[in-house]
Amino acid sequence: MCARSSFRERSHPWGPGLAPCALSGPASGARGQLSPGSGGDRGCNSMTLEAIRYSRGSLQILDQLLLPQQSRYEAVGSVRQAWEAIRAMKVRGAPAIALVGCLSLAVELQAGAGGPGLAALVAFVRDALSFLVTARPTAVNMARAARDLADLAAQEAEREGATEEAVRERVIRWTEDMLAKDLRDNRSIGDLGAHHLLERAAPQGGKVIVLTHCNTGALATAGYGTALGKENSHRKGPGVGLHASENHAANQWAALPICPFASHPPGGLGPTGVIRSLHSLGRLDYAFCTETRPYNQGARLTAFEFVYEQIPATLIADSMAAAAMAHYGVSAVVVGADRVVANGDTANKVGTYQLAIAAKHHGIPFYVAAPSSSCDLHLKTGREIIIEERPGQELTHVNGVRIAAPGIGVWNPAFDVTPHDLITGGIITELGVFAPEELRAALGATVTLDGPQK
Repeated sequence: MCARSSFRERSHPWGPGLAPCALSGPASGARGQLSPGSGGDRGCNSMTLEAIRYSRGSLQILDQLLLPQQSRYEAVGSVRQAWEAIRAMKVRGAPAIALVGCLSLAVELQAGAGGPGLAALVAFVRDALSFLVTARPTAVNMARAARDLADLAAQEAEREGATEEAVRERVIRWTEDMLAKDLRDNRSIGDLGAHHLLERAAPQGGKVIVLTHCNTGALATAGYGTALGKENSHRKGPGVGLHASENHAANQWAALPICPFASHPPGGLGPTGVIRSLHSLGRLDYAFCTETRPYNQGARLTAFEFVYEQIPATLIADSMAAAAMAHYGVSAVVVGADRVVANGDTANKVGTYQLAIAAKHHGIPFYVAAPSSSCDLHLKTGREIIIEERPGQELTHVNGVRIAAPGIGVWNPAFDVTPHDLITGGIITELGVFAPEELRAALGATVTLDGPQK
């Protein structure tokens, strides 16, 4: 174990005279841009961070490739369009991929796709879901949702007196329940994770410094996030989220901007993301977020969310993480996951593995925050996870401009696998925080594969 320098002996990483999350450029954004506003005691900004906008028969996604410079929503009217958006990473994050995939199917079904006849409808659902899984195969959420929803459609079609209309409605309702469950689960993850982290990293009280990688906030989920989720703060500020009516019989789903900082939405809003929950508890000193090369999700998305919501944070290059641990008193590392297998091995954005190694060397707890839908108990170890490889241009080019020497070879895996013995803090799910060796028994006893649980 390496002895760390005292954080208090060092200059603050924000630098002299630089406020946390300081912005450059004009405070107000031009049309089509998101802007954090002028700070202070603010109400809801008219521009919100909704990654997904859904109402019955309509789906829009925020094109995350354009952030933080522009905010542009793109209509998704078919499974093919969803596949293309997922593959191009206009939408990303394992929970959001599954949501957009399934909701795109719901939109097609609402428009009358599939059939005529029960057999043709079930085949259409199965084939559409199988196609969606191929967009980005490492994240388990889409594959798991595809399996469960295809099975549901087949079972519903076999019911006595089943009709094409009834099966179509049941599949659509399942996807809408999935959206609501994602929001609930992420709230639980934040609450459980924050309290466990504080007990482990700051049992005597005081504030903590947390380092995170890639983006697991509102933009990677239905609107609340895992390692980053919505907080329950009384400080006013711009809010993010989807509002879903609890009245399923009426099927009244609407993508309405809400302001969780200013007030509680119907049903209440508890601490739901580890970092924002720590912030709402007054226990977060600040967060480090990594740039996350080569797609820069940390610099473009996570940093943007921190700035927008006035959470004190510092951006660092991926190669600076070990130095930050050594010199700035990092209390814990919290990352997300695209797939967690039975022994606790975890696939997440490439660069996670080296963070876990550095954290263990410095004696820093390393946490993985992920919903149970990201846990794949069918795979025994991380060696069985299929790792997606992305185009080399993502590494050799920035905004279409080549930065690497022509002719150089490129290896560009999107994910790496962190061995379970490096996950020293625990795996945070909506069901609790588990040591890797506890995961199989804990989830096997509580998780069913019949679809979203109410």
